[in-house]
Amino acid sequence: MNEIKSYDLVVSVGTDHHLFNRLIDWIDSWAAEQSDAPTAFVQHGASRAAAFGTNRDRLPRAELLEIYRNAQVVVVQGGPGSILDVREVGVIPLAVPRVPELKEVVDGHQIEFTRVMAEHGNAVFVDSEDELHRMIDEAFANPAGFRTEPRVAAPQAAGEALATELDKVRVRNDRSVRTLFRKIRQMATGK
Repeated sequence: MNEIKSYDLVVSVGTDHHLFNRLIDWIDSWAAEQSDAPTAFVQHGASRAAAFGTNRDRLPRAELLEIYRNAQVVVVQGGPGSILDVREVGVIPLAVPRVPELKEVVDGHQIEFTRVMAEHGNAVFVDSEDELHRMIDEAFANPAGFRTEPRVAAPQAAGEALATELDKVRVRNDRSVRTLFRKIRQMATGK
């Protein structure tokens, strides 16, 4: 792998085929207001390239993770993969969910996912241009406030938690439902 360059600002709209030019426009307008624009990397996917910074349509995941890790501020689409990738390297991203009414995505899953991640301190939910500009400025003023321990996937613990919840469900009269819950529990725990 090539040596990873460090950028002040990293923006990723993901790789979905739907355009997310709205986020690119918001980033461009923020950059235009800066007297000294920071170094920037924009992974724009199918969307148009940003007017400033280094632009790429996509990168290998490992390379993008390193770019996130070395950035001062990270802005991503509200997709689960994007947010979780940034959290994996110990950064709390500014997350702008795609909106189905604007044909940026097929449904509202990004809005709901981003909201849940923000409620748990794993992202900052941003849904307006002014708010994005304000949050970028805040993140540059206090980059340590947007760093935390990396979020590590724990599938075994998740499986055990699911099994515990399934054990709480008491279905005594329907054998097929009990069998289904038993199979789900076995898959979740591997037992």
